[in-house]
Amino acid sequence: MPKKREKGSKLKWIFGLAGGLLGIAVAALIFVNVFINKSKPEIEGETTVSVLENRVSVIRDEIGVPHIKAETDADLYRAQGYVQAQDRMFQMDLSRRQASGRLAEVVGEAAVDTDKFFRTFSLKNAAEKSWDGYDKEAKQVLQWYSEGVNAYIKEAKSENKLSFEFSLLGYEPEEWSPIDSLTIGKYMAYDLGGNWSTLAIRHWALNEFSENKARELFIEYPENAPSIIRANLKHKVKVAGDFNSSPIPPEFNGSNNWVVSGDKTESGKPLLADDPHLGLSTPSIWYQMHLESPEQNVSGVIFAGIPGIILGHNEEIAWGVTNVGPDVQDLYIETPNPKDAHQFLYEGKWEQAEVREEPIKVKDGKTEEFEVVVTRHGPIISNVLYKEEDPEALFSMQWTALEPTLELQAVLGFNKAANWEEFETALEDFQTPAQNFVFASTDGTIAYKANGRIPIRKSGDGQLPVPGSSDEYGWIGYVPFDKLPRAVNPASGFIATANNEVVDESYQYHITDFWAQPYRYERIAEVLEVSDDLTKEDMMALQMDQKNLYAAEFLGSMMAAVRGETKEYDELLNILEHWDGVDSQEQAAPLIFHNWIKQLPVTLLADEFPEDVFEMLPGKNHITDQMMRDAFVGRGGVWVSEYGGVGKWLTDALAESIAQTEKKFGSDYEDWKWGDDHQLTFPHPLAAASPIIAQFLNPDSVPIGGSNITVQAAASNKEGEVNHGASWRFVADLSDLSRAYHIVGPGQSGHMKSAYFHNQVDDWAEGRYHETILGGEVKGSTLILSPE
Repeated sequence: MPKKREKGSKLKWIFGLAGGLLGIAVAALIFVNVFINKSKPEIEGETTVSVLENRVSVIRDEIGVPHIKAETDADLYRAQGYVQAQDRMFQMDLSRRQASGRLAEVVGEAAVDTDKFFRTFSLKNAAEKSWDGYDKEAKQVLQWYSEGVNAYIKEAKSENKLSFEFSLLGYEPEEWSPIDSLTIGKYMAYDLGGNWSTLAIRHWALNEFSENKARELFIEYPENAPSIIRANLKHKVKVAGDFNSSPIPPEFNGSNNWVVSGDKTESGKPLLADDPHLGLSTPSIWYQMHLESPEQNVSGVIFAGIPGIILGHNEEIAWGVTNVGPDVQDLYIETPNPKDAHQFLYEGKWEQAEVREEPIKVKDGKTEEFEVVVTRHGPIISNVLYKEEDPEALFSMQWTALEPTLELQAVLGFNKAANWEEFETALEDFQTPAQNFVFASTDGTIAYKANGRIPIRKSGDGQLPVPGSSDEYGWIGYVPFDKLPRAVNPASGFIATANNEVVDESYQYHITDFWAQPYRYERIAEVLEVSDDLTKEDMMALQMDQKNLYAAEFLGSMMAAVRGETKEYDELLNILEHWDGVDSQEQAAPLIFHNWIKQLPVTLLADEFPEDVFEMLPGKNHITDQMMRDAFVGRGGVWVSEYGGVGKWLTDALAESIAQTEKKFGSDYEDWKWGDDHQLTFPHPLAAASPIIAQFLNPDSVPIGGSNITVQAAASNKEGEVNHGASWRFVADLSDLSRAYHIVGPGQSGHMKSAYFHNQVDDWAEGRYHETILGGEVKGSTLILSPE
């Protein structure tokens, strides 16, 4: 009996404890819920914003897009800063910290190397230099915008309603400054304008392989520059080591855009479409807005942290961009003075470099001393590639974005332009990153310009590092503005770009030899050429097109090569043989094809590269594509022949890709689906810290079709997560510019409790566009911002 009572008492104690813990957990959840809800953006009613001069209305429509109407431009930009901060303050702060190299202050030791990388790349320093070049109007806009952001920061601090991420990391945002906005702009130049890693790896390859093997790793080998090649062999700069490639922008950063003249449309007026391809994240890199004052009425998207509208339309024009991708970063092989590490050889003399002390504060740690050394060509970047004492040669980097540039001034010009002449005039200030602009206006004009600073070199074409000790190398200017690639109202009736080659061999200036593969452009042109009654719905459908022209070029020869080696994979090859060439989520063939293609460079190249160098190697499939083309016509190169021939290479790669796929999805090929291994994700930057946090901050994954080479851009990582693609989709019908059509995944708000946090995930996956109006009555939640 006593034992039973003891057992019963013990069970009662356990149940009591469990009940108590459950109660505490529920109370904690309620507290956390209340705490998080407190920071949810206020979108209805009236609130005081002391920096305003007059009342401003902010109507968020059904999808969460803020329509801001103000009596003056001053109040319009103040309100834009305030509203962006309401929805995206944590993202804005994280962006300026990353670009400035100040993440370790709030994240800790794990971010120190990233901070060193961005301190070295000198984005904030370049932003500070750019400030002096801006005109009075642009500086005033930046100041007004900062006032609005700071009004929100002050309010959120005083009312304890900063978003929960700040509490999670234990800090509060500092005041916003105009330089912060310009620094974020410079980060976008970094994200879209880099080729330094290509040059570093080519230098490494020349020193590690025979010239013939190295030659095959180039898109175009610089045969007319033997002196540059000799310099790379004579002065070896260390590249392989422990380099972390995570700061390198995604390889597939690019875009699609096109514009169609009224001669080819149902309405008789132009159509314009644009979908920039960038990393997919929560929240989106883009923030969609409609800005209206007596001076302007403009709608579209902007990067959180920057005023104006960078892409979109007003009442008379529409415009969009893709990345040109020119060679705008050159590496110089610098010779340091053995007796003074801050001096470098130039024309037979030691020249003193600029030294910037950049101490890196570390959360819960000791401040780490760091210096950035800047030669006449640019910052020394070797110290972020590897660690070596007393090196004999180092890389410095010259880059267009490190010079004073005026992109925001151009953006403000776009917003108020009424025709092509005014828009092209504004383009003169858009200097980096170089972009393919397409344009349409209600007067029927369609136009295109590849715009930005593209260097003209004394010697060489930017394909290899050059000697830093000689004045024979360097830049002597930029391609003149009136010589940049341009087209107005072409006879074809349309203009399209997809990061493809935009000039032919007759063009007198070097842009790059590393263009994107042509398949997206070819598919866009294929659709636009055949119709003379195109509609906005056709443009939306084309943005969601999944036709795979990459497979159309290679797959037949690839299958023949494998069948020449073995009959083992005939069943699987039959699936590919009967494929319709569409990367649809329901089919097995896209899964087989893409996994095979991704395995090709790994099988052929990876074993001969250090892991970090191979990870950093850009254009892996560009390289192996050309090797396949050559091999299929009997010109197999050194890499392929040393491996054992194209048949063995392709068969081994297929076998490995199948083994990996079977491990994930079983051995029944008929049950495989592309969508099972191709899942749309919008990861939050804090989600990697914990699966629990990820559960709350990341949307559920969605199986989708498309790929990195279809018009519906959807690039996936090694885990099958689609984390790169059309960060914004936009279609404008110039017959009615009072409205346009958009998708911004995953949503407008950065707050997890907002209805606009993940409300466009399914829209993104399925191609459901929402209409945003410029004129008339906007229906939604109204917030009135009132002066004090």
